Amino acid sequence: MTKKADKEHGDLLYESILTLKDLDECKKFFEDLCTVAELRAMEQRFEVALLLSDGMIYNDILERTGASSATISRVNRSLNYGADGYKNVLPRAKEIRKRYEQEDE
Repeated sequence: MTKKADKEHGDLLYESILTLKDLDECKKFFEDLCTVAELRAMEQRFEVALLLSDGMIYNDILERTGASSATISRVNRSLNYGADGYKNVLPRAKEIRKRYEQEDE
């Protein structure tokens, strides 16, 4: 495959994700696209990113999530030196988390 074709396939996936209309559509799409293990790994990495951005230390994250120190380190590296994907979405995720917490009260 050419670099252009690779880019088009990647862009097609990401643009298609942007067309998902609600949480249910999103869950169904990712359940079809990913294995259960892949989904759990992504969910775990995202939780680790949230906890790191909240200032939690490695050992507490390891105990809370079961993530390996290598996973925690990799997420931390992405937070500090990555493409800013986490930095774009984490503030939004924290707002959603607040809403969930308020619903539980």
